[in-house]
Amino acid sequence: MQRPELLAPAGNMEKLKIAIHYGADAVYLGGQAFGLRNMADNFSIDGMKAALEFCHATDVKAYLTINSYPRNESLPELEDYLAQIAPLPFDAYIVADPGVIDAVRQVSPERELHLSTQANTINWRSARFWQQQGVSRINLAREMSLNNIRETVAKVPGLECEAFVHGALCISYSGRCLISSMLTGRDANQGECTHPCRWSYHLVEESRPGEYFPVVEDESGTFIFNSRDLCLIEHIPALFASGVHALKIEGRMKGINYVASVLRVYRQALDEYLADPEGWRCRPEWLGELTKLSHRGYTTGFLFSQPRNVGQEYESAYIRSHDFVGVVDEVRGDGTLLISVRNRIKAGELIEFIGPGMRSDTLALQPFFTLPERGAAVPAEVANPNQRILLTVPFAVEAGDLLRREKIETKKTI
Repeated sequence: MQRPELLAPAGNMEKLKIAIHYGADAVYLGGQAFGLRNMADNFSIDGMKAALEFCHATDVKAYLTINSYPRNESLPELEDYLAQIAPLPFDAYIVADPGVIDAVRQVSPERELHLSTQANTINWRSARFWQQQGVSRINLAREMSLNNIRETVAKVPGLECEAFVHGALCISYSGRCLISSMLTGRDANQGECTHPCRWSYHLVEESRPGEYFPVVEDESGTFIFNSRDLCLIEHIPALFASGVHALKIEGRMKGINYVASVLRVYRQALDEYLADPEGWRCRPEWLGELTKLSHRGYTTGFLFSQPRNVGQEYESAYIRSHDFVGVVDEVRGDGTLLISVRNRIKAGELIEFIGPGMRSDTLALQPFFTLPERGAAVPAEVANPNQRILLTVPFAVEAGDLLRREKIETKKTI
């Protein structure tokens, strides 16, 4: 049975390492130009070199996003950028614009090319066209149904297809949105989306200019453009059967808690299906884990039908049941943990440690030691963000494991 690649976002080096720790087969990352997530941390040329060394040392593939739509005046800069990165051994570039493909072919003619979802590949003839242009893999448009995916895989032999399985959905067709550029001057297709579909809006009736009518869903307003988030964990068997080569997780601008929590679920689900396809069932704890993350409700998108109103999230809140509070930086020889604190914690709180393979252990936090930049460790019962603490626990923990605690309030407005 083909083992689909689990493809994870890597917005910076920390997220890349977390993605690999939690089971990614491949990561996609952006440089500091010509990607569609310019507001992510992204990678300098030296950062790319370090990322590639780390990935290839752990047998993980790395793909570079060059999927913006540059204008004429940006083409000389694009050619310079391509020349700078040409020596770097990326496993593929992710591209969308035919002009970018042409430039890559001039500078790095042997480079493997993957086509971004931004190219809107919605049918098998488009897929075959791109294959004829030398594209080896296509990230199919999120508007494709499962039947369309199956047919495309069958009709274009030799082409690798990948599908998004989890993450935020854009309200515009395959992300080709103009709202941000119209309202803010920051072009989504140049990597600068300000996400105005997440903003609060009022209606204006044509004959009553200046009169604003609220459309209230709760006390915070309404977010009528919001899409629910994509979640296909229950449909792993159908995705396998479709023949897709890779399952892709959205989120280069999300935090390490998101990357880790989503990956550990999909990693276990994929591995269990490969081990026993007939006996595979979606575990309730997988769905439970995914609801602990900040999300806007879940949908299967276009996979089975046109989503219509069921894909719309009319509540104006992100839903999140847990707070991320720290990451294990090091497990010392004596078993002591060095932890970077990301949210305020104090002794007596119930803290959960999570790791790969759905590993999870919980304990009531005992007094610990804070570790100043200089001097000896200091006994403490409270630690604030950016502090480091020393702690011992009665269970196995690895560097890269995360700490979280349950929230009292489970909803946070946008």
